[in-house]
Amino acid sequence: MCSERLALRLALGLLLVSGVNSATRSEAQAADDKAKPKVEILTVTSKSIKEGQSVPKIHTADGKDTSPDLAWTKPPATAQSVAVTCEDPDAPGGTWFHWIVFNLPAATTNLPENLPKKETLTNGGIQGKNDFGKIGYNGPSPPKGEEHHYNFKVFALDRKLELPPAANKKQFYEALSGHVVGRGKLAGIYKH
Repeated sequence: MCSERLALRLALGLLLVSGVNSATRSEAQAADDKAKPKVEILTVTSKSIKEGQSVPKIHTADGKDTSPDLAWTKPPATAQSVAVTCEDPDAPGGTWFHWIVFNLPAATTNLPENLPKKETLTNGGIQGKNDFGKIGYNGPSPPKGEEHHYNFKVFALDRKLELPPAANKKQFYEALSGHVVGRGKLAGIYKH
C-alpha cells in the first residue's frame, strides 16, 4: 500500500514537473515568436513572366540570357534594404541559384529587364555570384526534357547585408537569417 502511494506521488510529481517544463517552453516559444520580426507578404509580378507559366526564351540560356523585369508591392516601413534571387529547386544537386541581388534601397519596388552583369548597380544594389560562378543573372538551362521551376524571390530586410560583391548563396542566406520583414515570390517554369 505504501509503495503504491509512493508510486502515485512520484507519478503526480513527474506530471507536475512536466507541466511546468511544458509551460516554460511554451512561454519561451511565445517570447521568441514576439522577438522575430513580422513578415509581410509582397506581391511579385513581371511583364514577361506570368505565374506558373513558361519563362520566355529571351530570359533563358537558350535565348539572350537577359534578366527579366520584376516588380513588387511596397516593402514594410521597417525595411532597410531589398534583395532578389532566382532559384531552381528542381536542380539535381539541390537548389541552384541563377541570380542574387542585395542591398537595393528600401524604397525599390522594381528591377528593369536586362540588368547589367556587374557587381555594383547604379542604385547602390550589389549582385552576388550565381551557381554558374558568374556575377548577375544567368537564366534557366535545365537538363534536356526536364521541366524545372524558377522562383524569383524578393526579400525586404530590416538592415543592409554586410556582404562583399560576388557573395555566394550560402553567405547570402546566412546574412539574411532573422532579418526578413517582407517576402514574395513569382514562379515560372522552363523545359528545353
